[in-house]
Amino acid sequence: MAEDPASTGTRLNGVDGVPPGLVAPGGGGSLFGSSPAEKTAAANTVETELEPSTKKAADGAKELTNAAARTLDGWETASGLKKVSEMWGRQVQMLMGRLSGEKASLRAALGMFVQKDVQTGDGLRALGPKSKPDGL
Repeated sequence: MAEDPASTGTRLNGVDGVPPGLVAPGGGGSLFGSSPAEKTAAANTVETELEPSTKKAADGAKELTNAAARTLDGWETASGLKKVSEMWGRQVQMLMGRLSGEKASLRAALGMFVQKDVQTGDGLRALGPKSKPDGL
């Protein structure tokens, strides 16, 4: 029997499974939650864990690749490593942009929750006070 793909995965650090805190309580399997608190927590996780860890890993890989290219200067391998490093850099930029976009979307969704609550309250208030049966 195949495993549910929402319940498994490999993180950037190679550890299997979904990062803690990104699954709704009760094992609902819904990544990034649905409540305002869960969205805030998920956005904070992206900001404080995923973005810095991704940048650190990318910078380290770029530094090592460039060092290898310098060591092999004059060889075709050095040229290939430089091209790979440039491509890696572009991919990292896209990933960082995507993480930033997801973080912004989570925070925007939080604002939409509040806005919808206010709209619902305004709509209910517009209906007027509770009606009482006549004569009571």
